[in-house]
Amino acid sequence: MVTYSPKTYDLSGLQGISDQTLEVHFKLYAGYVTNTNVLNEQLGEMLKAGITPDKMPAYSELKRRLGFEYNGMVLHEYYFGNMKKNGGGDPAAGSAFRAAAEKSFGSFDLWKTDFVSVGKMRGVGWAICFRDPSTGNLSNHWISDHEYGNVAGYVPVLVMDVWEHAFLLDYKPVDRPKYIEAFLGNVDWSVADGRTK
Repeated sequence: MVTYSPKTYDLSGLQGISDQTLEVHFKLYAGYVTNTNVLNEQLGEMLKAGITPDKMPAYSELKRRLGFEYNGMVLHEYYFGNMKKNGGGDPAAGSAFRAAAEKSFGSFDLWKTDFVSVGKMRGVGWAICFRDPSTGNLSNHWISDHEYGNVAGYVPVLVMDVWEHAFLLDYKPVDRPKYIEAFLGNVDWSVADGRTK
């Protein structure tokens, strides 16, 4: 089985998201990486021993848990990867992302209103802007936990973690809109643009 290592991100000095929050968040992400590796190893050993879901229900439960841990790892990599110090603003006129947002929503501002609205929804999860690879259209979705609501075959373009651990040291739970504003102030639009192409 494949073994994963946590990736590193230089995000110190973000606007509105403290280094202390990032330190805690990186440790949480590393836990998803560790758990993904442990589950892959356990499932691999079970397969080698001839244990399958029809022979042991525990295999099924480990496989289900793998979706949670694996998506937790991958979504955090998208999230950390689409931010940078001194990011934010709006995507450049004529950029692939802006053109796709305008095509899909009529304007960038309407896309942003929808994305922010998804992020403000109650619950634990993610606000993700996906690209439909067959049409190039963008659509914003709420993903519960890490694994419920991902659109099969769609490509994550902009990923925002809206679990409270992403902002609790900086903002009260009721101040999620302030965190969303801070997140948007740190977006690396060149990364979103690259994921749109």
